[in-house]
Amino acid sequence: MSWLTAQPRSQAEQAQTFRACVAAGLVVLPGVWDGLSALLARAAGFRAVYLSGAAYTASRGLPDLGIVGLEEVVERAREIVRVSELPLIVDIDTGYGGVLNAARAARELAEARVAGVQIEDQQQPKKCGHLSAKLLAPPEELEQKVRAIKQVAPDLYVIARTDAYEREGIEGVVARARRYLAAGADAIFPEALPSEEAFRAVAAALPGVTLLANLTEFGKTPAFSAAEVGAWGYRIALFPVSALRVAAKAMERLYRTLAAEGTTRSLIGEMQTRAELYELLGYFAYEEFDTTLAKSTLPEWQG
Repeated sequence: MSWLTAQPRSQAEQAQTFRACVAAGLVVLPGVWDGLSALLARAAGFRAVYLSGAAYTASRGLPDLGIVGLEEVVERAREIVRVSELPLIVDIDTGYGGVLNAARAARELAEARVAGVQIEDQQQPKKCGHLSAKLLAPPEELEQKVRAIKQVAPDLYVIARTDAYEREGIEGVVARARRYLAAGADAIFPEALPSEEAFRAVAAALPGVTLLANLTEFGKTPAFSAAEVGAWGYRIALFPVSALRVAAKAMERLYRTLAAEGTTRSLIGEMQTRAELYELLGYFAYEEFDTTLAKSTLPEWQG
């Protein structure tokens, strides 16, 4: 079946599906950045995906400094939901401005049928959460944004991220989390925790709260597993940029090999085949829909 003939779920159904996933147990949430990566995640068996701001901006050749706009993110989110029909959580940084901007972002993303959004309490210019010298906003700023999001798009699953650990420690993380929960957040994302002790302390201070652990590589958080953070009380284990890092390294290797050798023969075994790609894309379902197209057959390649 192609997306042309699929019966799409409503935004409320997407959000409900994601909530059911969280209620059922630990959710491992992989980062995606376009339709193809979302299809690959779905084929691997993931039940939901995350549009990472860092991965998306990198795919545009830009750094993760809050310099992409709402319209760009909405377009990419719509693409991912349309082709995969998976519940999608979208990283909206600080909401693209003030309270009205955050509300508009929520409304437009709800129209794109995303399951939820993740919004943080940094000030502009924002940074990757694992870098130093971040500018922390007053907690009332994110409180107001969360309330506005829930008012304009009440079904959206809202993950409130706090970057307070660097400046305010565990106490600041917990105090802010409680305010964001009271404002209507569905889950809390304590960013850049550096140790098992820190993860456990946050979970102990917020019993019964849905917590997200960001397990991004090469940052301040050690390479914990989803099972480990799940045992410490976290319900969502996020791997936001992992796929992009692997894909970029593979492309780098191919380009260097091609430049040096003038052929891709040594890397054929590492490539997705034409048949595998067509299967992933549902190529022949599109041909069957258009009866004017002659049915294709795959070439017998003699590579």
